Amino acid sequence: MMKHTSLKKFIIALAIFLVLCTVIAWQFPSGSAKAPESWISIIPPLMAVTFALVLRNLYISFLVAILCGGFLTTVPAQPLSGLAWLQGGLHGMHFIVSSLLDSTNIQIMVFVILVMSMISVLMQAGGLQGIIDKLERFARSKKSAQFVTVLMGLAIFIDDYANTMIVGSSMRPVTDRFRISREKFAFLVDATSAPIAGIAVISTWIGYEVSLFSQVGTSLHIQMDGYAMFFDALSYRFYCFMMIIFVLINVLSGQDYGPMRRAERNTLKGNQHDTPQLRPQDTLLSEQSKPDPKTRIRASTALLPLGGLFLFLLSGLWIDGGGNALWAQGFLVILNPSAWREVMSKGENNILILALAAGFGLVLAMVCARFLAKLAFSDIIKSVWVGCQRCMVPLSILVLAWSLKAACDSLHTGQFLAQAVGNVVSPLWFPALLFIVAGLTSFATGTSWGTMAILIPTAIPIAFNLDGDIYGLVTMMSLGAVLDGAIFGDHCSPISDTTIMSSIFSSCDHINHVKTQLPYSVTVALLAVLCGYLPAAWGLSSWFCLGLAGGLIGLLYLSLSTIRSQKNKSAG
Repeated sequence: MMKHTSLKKFIIALAIFLVLCTVIAWQFPSGSAKAPESWISIIPPLMAVTFALVLRNLYISFLVAILCGGFLTTVPAQPLSGLAWLQGGLHGMHFIVSSLLDSTNIQIMVFVILVMSMISVLMQAGGLQGIIDKLERFARSKKSAQFVTVLMGLAIFIDDYANTMIVGSSMRPVTDRFRISREKFAFLVDATSAPIAGIAVISTWIGYEVSLFSQVGTSLHIQMDGYAMFFDALSYRFYCFMMIIFVLINVLSGQDYGPMRRAERNTLKGNQHDTPQLRPQDTLLSEQSKPDPKTRIRASTALLPLGGLFLFLLSGLWIDGGGNALWAQGFLVILNPSAWREVMSKGENNILILALAAGFGLVLAMVCARFLAKLAFSDIIKSVWVGCQRCMVPLSILVLAWSLKAACDSLHTGQFLAQAVGNVVSPLWFPALLFIVAGLTSFATGTSWGTMAILIPTAIPIAFNLDGDIYGLVTMMSLGAVLDGAIFGDHCSPISDTTIMSSIFSSCDHINHVKTQLPYSVTVALLAVLCGYLPAAWGLSSWFCLGLAGGLIGLLYLSLSTIRSQKNKSAG
């Protein structure tokens, strides 16, 4: 039955793909004035998107698309030649091997391994739990318990999985005591996981995002490092920042609307919670996230390595980018954002420094685990190994993303898209449309990383073309729009890992979590488009856009409070 269903899905995906190819070939015939590059260059990313949406299997979708890209480099010229087909298959394998051997990619993979290992050590040594214990003391009422949950989500910024597991497990008894619905608790956990990790300067996400930026920057001959491009896009991460503002105002106002309000009222009436069963992979993750029973729980065990990592990173970036020459402007130059942007743009080894900082943080974590937490050295080594095992999924997605981009580069996919779409879409609308497309793709596939991998190499060249082939506002906004749209879709997708884990570790029914969170996520997404990407495209400051959104969110909850207060008075 499973094989029959899979085959049916594959046939559906293939049919949709062929229809799309037919439409594109009709609209953009090869060599036409509308698109001088061949339309077949769009086949690999189109295949990856179509198969990922229908099959819900990212690995198969990417592998098929990469191999197809290899065949398209040789077969069209000699379709009846067996040698051409053999060479095409070898080209597909070459895309994967070359991605694995690229020096910049190796540095990114080393960073992911080291930072995952550091997180695993901090979990086992009780450092992250120590931070949670410190914050938990301030939970003395329903409102303060929710506020502390949000603060914990902000504190465990370094990894979305670690955030979900630790905050969900630690705060659930506290929120139950103050009769906070499991749906509301799951929303607070979910809203401070990926949206936080995605914009954190140091996290398991940063290496992935920087690597995608570096790749597309190189192909477009942008004279900037991927890390500097990340900071440029950071100002346009409207969904992530607006979600943080939304959550804080929601908690402080004490007001809810839609299905979330009904869930809160049901909990106040004393309705029992349904506790979902852990999946086998979540049970393993849950056990790995718990501190060793013999360890001494101390916040300093985590704070010292994290602080050391930040200091190493900032110092390295400053020195590598020629920051020492700026000291003539005074000591306060280090607080000047323009100075940091200049330093970032001039840095030549930013990704290497990122990897070295992660290594420094891991060494500090191991030292603190041994001498502060009194964790046995053998247990420290085991936790490092657990961290390495957790790297397999993100690293495999990374390699597939790099390989698909290599296939697209060989076929000039970016140039085709820029020529085909550049004269149709207005630069003023493109970032907003890109945010929506990324959101829909991520929602349907349940993966933000896969969405980023598909859209950044294909959509950013269009943005670059709309900017007049310079690294300008539309390009920077589009970088942020892809990342934020991917996180938005992943945030409310019922098949997303982080959404599922938020339900499980908050002990909330998964469908109830999705139904109650969706209106809030859509509200923030609408604000990101209407108050963020559209006004910013007209030249308004991103800070003004965030302030405008914050004011509207505040007005929304003030209105809810006023209306309900008046209703209560009338009822009384």
